[in-house]
Amino acid sequence: MFSLKGKKALVTGASRGIGKGIALAFARQGAMVAVNYRANEAMAQEVVEEIKKMGGSAMAVKADVSQKQEVDMMVSKVASEFGGIDILANNAGIVAYRPFAQMEEADWDQVLDTNLKGQFFCIKAVAPYMEKQGKGRIINLSSIASGGVGVGFLNLAHYCASKGGVVALTEELALELTPKGINVNAIAPGAIDTDMSKAVASNPEVLKGLLARVPKGRLGKPEDIAAMAVFLASDEADYCTGAVFYVDGGWLAS
Repeated sequence: MFSLKGKKALVTGASRGIGKGIALAFARQGAMVAVNYRANEAMAQEVVEEIKKMGGSAMAVKADVSQKQEVDMMVSKVASEFGGIDILANNAGIVAYRPFAQMEEADWDQVLDTNLKGQFFCIKAVAPYMEKQGKGRIINLSSIASGGVGVGFLNLAHYCASKGGVVALTEELALELTPKGINVNAIAPGAIDTDMSKAVASNPEVLKGLLARVPKGRLGKPEDIAAMAVFLASDEADYCTGAVFYVDGGWLAS
């Protein structure tokens, strides 16, 4: 079950963190993987080499997902190299803590352009390839910080707005793309142990307060999110579309 053998996958923001975890998990299940990065080519190449050492096929591809021209060039390159694209994991994202009173338009635009518009650009670019073959999987990374779940997050107005937009985008595009054979789902992680959560994980008191709300009693790992991504990319998830899958260690249930 959950084999991705012969599938061609593009994972954005895959040089580290959750994106790296997803790229490695896809490769372990047999997919060819394009490892997208924005700035750190060396880290992306390390992921590629790790995949190749396990006997997989991978390539690193540079693009800032907030720039349409770069996204279009990236997708064209990957599709040409791999002979198509079957799976898109829309993972690239940024976070910047800033009180709303101090938030400037540039702060807002930077986060929304990467986290939300970037996903729009990537889907816009890969959808024609998936439509042509009559099948595809789009997996958008949202967050429990996306509104409507009874949990709020201080100093992240732009980030929360972007992740709420991802949920809405996922639900709407499922209506348009599923009839064409393209399933569109979102994963909403809770607190995951990555570079983006260092500010929390490095403060013992803050971490203790956070984990008190998580029944599993630990931060999540990139592999926890990657496992869900593998499922959603697989044939076994054929009847899953337009849904948001919360992977949060029970946070929202507490």
